[in-house]
Amino acid sequence: MSILVDENTTVIVQGITGREGSLRTQFMKEYGTKVVAGVTPGRGGQEVHGIPVYDTVKEAIEKHGQVDASVAFIPGPLLKWAVLEAIDAGIKFIVPPVERVPVHDILEMVAVAQKENVRLLGPGSLGIISPGKAVMGWLGGNAEWANILFSPGPVGVISRSGGQSGTVPWVLKVEGLGISTALHIGTEPVLGQSMSDILPLFEEDDQTKAVAVFGEIGGTLEEEAAETVASGKFTKPLVVFIAGAWAPEGMRFSHASSIVERGKGSAQSKIDALTKAGAHVVDSPDEIAPLIKKLINA
Repeated sequence: MSILVDENTTVIVQGITGREGSLRTQFMKEYGTKVVAGVTPGRGGQEVHGIPVYDTVKEAIEKHGQVDASVAFIPGPLLKWAVLEAIDAGIKFIVPPVERVPVHDILEMVAVAQKENVRLLGPGSLGIISPGKAVMGWLGGNAEWANILFSPGPVGVISRSGGQSGTVPWVLKVEGLGISTALHIGTEPVLGQSMSDILPLFEEDDQTKAVAVFGEIGGTLEEEAAETVASGKFTKPLVVFIAGAWAPEGMRFSHASSIVERGKGSAQSKIDALTKAGAHVVDSPDEIAPLIKKLINA
């Protein structure tokens, strides 16, 4: 199995006729994702890589039936309208691999998504991949590299870093492990999905025997994940690395949301919370795979 996306997930691409939309659509299609339609206002009737293009999401759904998910390659200032259009059309999972989105727009998108029980991965997410099944976004880059980096297996991966979304699955593969699903939760200050939202999905997934997290200082995502473990909503082995432990209080690190202030979001506060909850925190990313292998084979 996997979470959120598999070989049966039907996907549309909003902004399919743009440079990124076209390029990433080709990748997703070549990898095996069921991309059924694209949407670009004013470009209806065209085709991109053999995929029909429509002017609106509702028109695409009228032609192809209800669609499971959307990937929105839309410029940040316009993303809100694309996401709200997809939600209004009944799509329940949306991945916007878009940065520089106005914060007030993100707040509105997240609020509407929560009200309508829609999962919004990002904004600023590289995407999600379930190896050998499907990919949404550009995680992996192209089909050839995706097949090299990501192998099917028993470990779920959650990353706050786009780059490490590929590195962690690779070190797991080298150790003889593969992944069920890997995802990048996004880089914006406000996100549609947190670690605490994702962990219960891995808990319910029979393929997933453990989860690896590449975390960062700043924000409270890891502390919230610790609360999920402590509450019993996630009971499988959880191995976490926290990047930026060296950063002093008040210093920005990596992403706009990664800032430590007044003790909140510090590496130590995250380590303490996770350890107390029963998760395993490692000092280096190369310790993740050996520890997971030991835990799931115990």
